[in-house]
Amino acid sequence: MKISILDDYFDTLRTLDCFTKLAGHDVTIWNDHVQDVDALAERLHDTDVLVLIRERTQIRTPLLERLPKLKLISQRSVYPHIDIDTCTRLGIIVSSGQHADTPSYATAEFTWGLVLAAMRQIPQQMAALKAGQWQIGVGHTLRGKTLGIYGYGRIGAVVAGYGRAFGMNVLVWAREAALAKARADGHETASDKADFFARCDVLSLHMRLVDATRGIVKADDLARMKPTALIVNTSRAPLIEAGALVDALRAGRPGMAAIDVYEKEPLRDTSDPLLNMDNVVCTPHLGYVSRDEYEIQFTDIFDQIVAYAAGTPTNVVNPDVLSRARPRP
Repeated sequence: MKISILDDYFDTLRTLDCFTKLAGHDVTIWNDHVQDVDALAERLHDTDVLVLIRERTQIRTPLLERLPKLKLISQRSVYPHIDIDTCTRLGIIVSSGQHADTPSYATAEFTWGLVLAAMRQIPQQMAALKAGQWQIGVGHTLRGKTLGIYGYGRIGAVVAGYGRAFGMNVLVWAREAALAKARADGHETASDKADFFARCDVLSLHMRLVDATRGIVKADDLARMKPTALIVNTSRAPLIEAGALVDALRAGRPGMAAIDVYEKEPLRDTSDPLLNMDNVVCTPHLGYVSRDEYEIQFTDIFDQIVAYAAGTPTNVVNPDVLSRARPRP
């Protein structure tokens, strides 16, 4: 089969142990990022299987309708960037494992790295030192402060454990079932959303982006935060109401932010307000980007291709397609 892999920025995938699962197939790997439909249609015209790295490229109807040989899209996690109904109509199978039983420790660890970096002003202090300045301010320690976990799922629960290890008081706000799980794990839960935002010294978002969570953090929520508080987002940018975070930071509530995700990615606009605030630590969506995590994720993604080639597709998110799927090569 002809397999195309998009957005492998550092040509990492061919160096993974799991890449051997694709032996015998004709694999093309693209290391740049392209969103232009004409360019993608030309690149992918003869592709049987398309491998995606998370939501880096939008796979929409105008592109899908120009890929007559595409039979399978294999990826991992959520798929708001793929027009699933169009795939079903065209006979394209979408396989995407949801890894419900395995948290992304890479993302959890990176979240904690951002917490420490922002609270102790590590990037700012490093930049100042390189510019010839010796100490530019006083940071904040974590012990005894309140860590807020908004969304107590697989990653949120791990981050909560890190907070407990650092001597923080963990406070959780989430759906009722998740709140019950948090209480069972020994964590305090907030009485309501307003109480949650008002009490947190560090607030970390850990929710999937779906229709119900889009814009779930409002300007009024942010305005309740302490002027010394930090908000961390390693999940998805649209969880926060559009424009609300920049306005809140300018108003001083919360006083800091650590951000790994953006409304438009890759973010190349150096004039973006978040990149030009001294109270914000920004990173280029690195949460899941580690060699160990890639090995885990692409083992699943390549296994889905192997299963499809054997005639037994797995983790199919559009099962209605199976009765009309394009024939395997």
